[in-house]
Amino acid sequence: MANINLRTMKRTYFLLILLLTSASLAKANDARPNVIFIMADDLGYGDLGAYGATQVSTPHCDRLANEGMLFTDAHSSSAVCTPTRYSVLTGRYAWRTWLKNWVIFEQYPLLIDTNRLTMGKLFQQRGYRSIAVGKWHLGWGTEFGRDFNGDVRPGPLEVGFDDFFGVPHSHNSIDSYRVYVRDRRIIGLKDGEQFDDPEVMKRTMRRYEDTAIDISNEAVAYIEKHKGEPFFMYYAATNIHFPVTPHERFQGKSNAGPYGDFIVEFDWAVGEILATLDRLNLADNTIVVVTSDNGARPMENMNGHLPNGNWRGTKRLIYEAGHRVPLIVRWPGQVQAGSSSSETVSLNDFFRTFAHMLEVSLPADAGEDSYDITPVLMGEGYESPLREATVHHSVNGTFAIRKGDWKLIEGPGDGDYEGDRSGRGRNLHYPGFPARDPDTGEFYPMEFAIRHLYPNQTPVLQLYNLKDDPREQVNLANRETEIANELLDLLNEYRQSDRSAPK
Repeated sequence: MANINLRTMKRTYFLLILLLTSASLAKANDARPNVIFIMADDLGYGDLGAYGATQVSTPHCDRLANEGMLFTDAHSSSAVCTPTRYSVLTGRYAWRTWLKNWVIFEQYPLLIDTNRLTMGKLFQQRGYRSIAVGKWHLGWGTEFGRDFNGDVRPGPLEVGFDDFFGVPHSHNSIDSYRVYVRDRRIIGLKDGEQFDDPEVMKRTMRRYEDTAIDISNEAVAYIEKHKGEPFFMYYAATNIHFPVTPHERFQGKSNAGPYGDFIVEFDWAVGEILATLDRLNLADNTIVVVTSDNGARPMENMNGHLPNGNWRGTKRLIYEAGHRVPLIVRWPGQVQAGSSSSETVSLNDFFRTFAHMLEVSLPADAGEDSYDITPVLMGEGYESPLREATVHHSVNGTFAIRKGDWKLIEGPGDGDYEGDRSGRGRNLHYPGFPARDPDTGEFYPMEFAIRHLYPNQTPVLQLYNLKDDPREQVNLANRETEIANELLDLLNEYRQSDRSAPK
């Protein structure tokens, strides 16, 4: 009898330990913060109320700033769409790939190597549901010219996402690509149909005016569906990219014309996310990031609204307005509410920062241009500047490097293509299309125009002190030659090596 009782006691003790352990693990899992990374398209530094906008009301983004940290010196890695998106998801400058300037077009292959560790894969490794909604603009398939008549791969699901709903290319896609894709397939496309058949397109084409609302509805649905597990959502909005097409419910809601109304629509979408988190009691355990992929593309008749604030330039350009972006991070209980930071950071840095949060040790071939900004977010003591230097890149491939107050631009111009100088677009010189080396299988480097690089002569340089000259008006390259040469040497070192961040 004693032996039976002893066995029973041991079994009971074992079960109790198992239950306690399971409960502890469940609690630990519940404590893992959800992450929603919201990236607007062409939202400028001056487009939000928290950054000084007066002709546009953005109460939801402003709420995030009041409840989190606002950055005043945050930068996208490029002044145009695709390269920044690549850098966010990989922690690596996109000019290290075969795409040396400009962006991905509709029939271009996937830019991200499927073997590369991505932000989505980081979260998947830690048991998160990894979700992408909105604009993709990073290519599909493995070769140039593939169609969308069935399942298309590789795409988002092959580089770290469990779910995808959104726009396969950009808001301004040609008609046959102006569709929604769920996971790997155009929504509404039936077996045997041609995706570019005019009759089929009548059924599959999305309405410009409904796009932001449709994407928002999907994002909310994903949160509701996966509220019981930790999730990471990469939410790439199509606002504020042209064509500027606010839904009728937002028209006339700003004092800055259709452009301002489009911002109001974006802010509404942010508000839908915040309201969903509040309703589901997820807000306290969810990190929300709001930022933009590059600077703004101003329009006419905006009633004095300054999309890029007082910074020089616009989207596409190497000057500050091309790559200085709004950045707000809310993490209740961790990031001090109502705080701000003037630390120079890059959107690349979220890759290593999230890896730190997830306790993932990065291999040497991951996050090569990403720094951990956890000390900034947490208000911990750290040696400033956190980054040794930050590289900027324009639409035509012009480089700049920023170190402290000094910014060196390698080239004589603004970093845009020669041609139309109206500011509403430039002429391009197409080099052909993505092609592989038959021996190595690697894509040949592809450039849309000759960059402002001068391998056989002394480069024409621009050097600005952003503390004394934030508008980049006084070129000091000929006066401060030692500083200019030091920065040029560091830029060359970064370009010739495979990384700029410490291992």
